[in-house]
Amino acid sequence: MADLLNTIVMEEVTDLEELAKARAQDERFERNFRWFQEHAAEIFTRYRGQCIYIAGEELFAADTPEEVIAQAKAAHPEDNGGFIHCIPKEKVAHIYAHRLGMGAL
Repeated sequence: MADLLNTIVMEEVTDLEELAKARAQDERFERNFRWFQEHAAEIFTRYRGQCIYIAGEELFAADTPEEVIAQAKAAHPEDNGGFIHCIPKEKVAHIYAHRLGMGAL
């Protein structure tokens, strides 16, 4: 059973229609993410403790992921390039670390 949980399946997609759909979704995501980056300072100041969803280059905010997804999907049902982010209530420092393998020491 544990082996099934760790199985990764990779498939090569060659169907031109599917590739076009994926490219269009990626372009929508890039537009939404660019909009998010341009407004990040205001967003992180104003929406602490909330979940946000960016779709249609527009911000939606709510207390729960379910609420914010419903808002965004109702306003932009065609935008499958949106994304969600839950902003912590309090600003905290993040520590990023990378563990080197034994051979790198």
